[in-house]
Amino acid sequence: MNTPPPPPGTGRTGGPPVRIGALAPLTRPGWVEAGRHLLAGLELAVRDVNDTGGIAGRPLELVVRDTAADPLRAAAAVDELAGLGVAAVAGEYHSVVARAAAARADALGLPFLCSSAVLDALTEQPTERVARLAPAQSRGWRIYADFLLGAGHTRIAVAAQPSVYWASGTRILRDHLAVRGGTVLELDMGTLTPEAVCDELAGDGATALLLLVGHPEPAVPIVECVRRDRRLAGILIGAPAGQPEFAEWAELLGDDGAAIPFLRYLPERLGPLGARVETALRERLAGSPSFVAFEGYDTVAVLAEVLRSHGTDRDRVAEAWPRVAVEGTRGQIRFSRTPGIGVWQWAWPPIQVVERDPARPGRFRVLHTG
Repeated sequence: MNTPPPPPGTGRTGGPPVRIGALAPLTRPGWVEAGRHLLAGLELAVRDVNDTGGIAGRPLELVVRDTAADPLRAAAAVDELAGLGVAAVAGEYHSVVARAAAARADALGLPFLCSSAVLDALTEQPTERVARLAPAQSRGWRIYADFLLGAGHTRIAVAAQPSVYWASGTRILRDHLAVRGGTVLELDMGTLTPEAVCDELAGDGATALLLLVGHPEPAVPIVECVRRDRRLAGILIGAPAGQPEFAEWAELLGDDGAAIPFLRYLPERLGPLGARVETALRERLAGSPSFVAFEGYDTVAVLAEVLRSHGTDRDRVAEAWPRVAVEGTRGQIRFSRTPGIGVWQWAWPPIQVVERDPARPGRFRVLHTG
């Protein structure tokens, strides 16, 4: 029997698939839009890998599990994926969830490439099995603090929910600002209403309020309340964790969601690969891709190169992290050991402080790079 040739531009793949586990928040209370963008990048990269011959002629396959922002659910998913024989686990957006996944993967001897979570302490102890593409929180948030100082803000308020991630962010900001003459006022969103936050701000004299809270609740009500309060007409609202990046933010807040600076991990200009991937992601998402979608694509690009060069044995995959050299959508990706970081780290992805343009909230403008 004659087998028809593959369609133009595709590679022939056959044999049993090489499987990669993929973790993403796809239902509430997870940040579903972020999870959707992450998964879109992962899936697009898998398609591209298979169109160019797969892994030594075998198709690459994602086995997707929804974490729903639940650390216990993520750890259980890693157990399941390990039993299914995946070569590695990848993905996740929420830092606390990624930390649970990383710990379980390390305990099971399963390589884990974290796409988007930034918490410095991704693992309690140094490990050879875990690598990360996203920049560490300490780096990104210090760059954000430098932006605030450069814009003349030295008295900063943070509206924060109880969380290891938000507490870490507050500590990074306070430590970085303190040696440069800045101060941080903490507003506990476990006890305060948005109206009470406005009262605290009006009495304190802070010139910037940072949203270290979940989206859409309570971030959206806080923004709406501050924007309506005439006492706070001159205050800057900031969101270093990136809430304004996604379309839902603009849909819920409209013009009120503009001019709120946040961190984004993209270069000033995308190269040829990044531009091609952006076009394909835009079609897949029916809208502008976020930096999280690019992180997803780069994750699979790295894993595919490792699997092609070093095979699918889990130990060999983990041993390959320091030898990675992959041209990703946002620059060349290499992993190294970074002081204070217990995993193999891409040091560093490009980092920007951007905001939605008040004149055109659908457009972003870059305020600072680091």
